[in-house]
Amino acid sequence: MPLENIQNIVLVLSGKGGVGKSSITTQLALTLSLQGHSVGVLDIDLTGPSIPRFFGIEDAKVRQAPGGWIPVPVHGAQPLPHHGTQNGDAAEKTIGALSCMSLGFILASRSDAVIWRGPKKTAMVRQFLTDVLWPSLDFLLIDTPPGTSDEHISLLETLLKETVSPTVPPNQLAGAVVVTTPQAISISDVKKELNFCKKTGIRVLGVVENMAGFVCPNCSECTNVFSKGGGEIMARDFEVPFLGSVPIDPSFVQLIEEGTRPVYPKGTMIEGKEMGATKAVETNGSTNGTSKELLVDKYRSCSLHPLFDVIVSRLVAGILSRNQ
Repeated sequence: MPLENIQNIVLVLSGKGGVGKSSITTQLALTLSLQGHSVGVLDIDLTGPSIPRFFGIEDAKVRQAPGGWIPVPVHGAQPLPHHGTQNGDAAEKTIGALSCMSLGFILASRSDAVIWRGPKKTAMVRQFLTDVLWPSLDFLLIDTPPGTSDEHISLLETLLKETVSPTVPPNQLAGAVVVTTPQAISISDVKKELNFCKKTGIRVLGVVENMAGFVCPNCSECTNVFSKGGGEIMARDFEVPFLGSVPIDPSFVQLIEEGTRPVYPKGTMIEGKEMGATKAVETNGSTNGTSKELLVDKYRSCSLHPLFDVIVSRLVAGILSRNQ
């Protein structure tokens, strides 16, 4: 069975579109890899597959093998060099392997529209869950579309069927990370997702509040554009863990779009941590980033990495506590 090599499956959910689920999924995957875990990312947002673009592998294609598809590798397990930044993560470390699977790798063009009825969506989700030949993984993150529709029902039906098999690890479906933004209109929609998890028996591993602030690229300020704290209040009301708040960082957008390593003005503070501005020393001797470097290495210089280091540590601790 394709899922038998996976220790923990984590769903990334939200009842609201545009809250940044794919961004959160990407950073969870990069941070898990930086913490030494082997990670896979499955993108089942069929009408808007964005995971290939986030990881900079849009031109890649999946390969066929006897029994199914081979996921696209982002990077293998390897040591990362010292990079000289001030974000508290400058030592050499060994990262875990990271691979992805998405409909974006199968479409002939990234601009192609996916115009499918429910049964075809359901069949595609099931095929992703049964025909992808994942390597041995500590974590499989599943990036989902907004809402509680066909893809979610098919996903749960297939996962629950697979995970009752004696060939897969116990408690393989670890639970869900629910993503929201601070505004009241977003909170009201995301509450429906929490109710969906409650009704279907999915454990909520925690809530992440995205876009809770804006890291100015020209000064050292982090301003709460959309307010802050709504996600934490919602988590408290539903008695589920709150994993943390994540601001908008234009440098992260630049890292994804242009591949340049983030550099911040002197005095930039994120959650009490000094972010720079010391330019990173690259493995090829240049500064400020090149396409030759790994995305995961450049991400170490991002202001969001220390935040996700804490979020992922809380997430992993919650999963391990349940498995014990």
